[in-house]
Amino acid sequence: MTPESTGPDTKLGLRTQLLRFVVTGGLSAVVDFGLLVVLMNLAGLDHTTAKALSFVAGTTTAYLINRRWTFRAEPSKRRFAAVVLLYGLTFVLQVGLFAVLFPWLLTLSGSQTVAQVVGFVIAQGVATTVNFIVQRGLIFR
Repeated sequence: MTPESTGPDTKLGLRTQLLRFVVTGGLSAVVDFGLLVVLMNLAGLDHTTAKALSFVAGTTTAYLINRRWTFRAEPSKRRFAAVVLLYGLTFVLQVGLFAVLFPWLLTLSGSQTVAQVVGFVIAQGVATTVNFIVQRGLIFR
């Protein structure tokens, strides 16, 4: 079998894992951003509360898909605990960055939509980079 094989006990190569991580991240970002916009624009929540709730939904989606599809890992209490700790760190990074960036971007752009999109993309990018490095290098190695 090649390193890129798809057998159940075969680890995937870096390129395949990165591609799958990005696809999963894209889907999870749609969940996260979609909920953020709904919670801010339709439910009237403030930007930090809305981002915190949308983050939980997006990261739960990402974890479930990444564990099985990207990293091909069996369920494990130790791994789950490590992911919870990692998501705690990425929560602080993502929600904290968004909380700082949103008001500043809103002032700069004058547009809530621009502030939401740009703030989301920056915060998501930082959190995703940290997430992939730690998951691949430590949690699902």
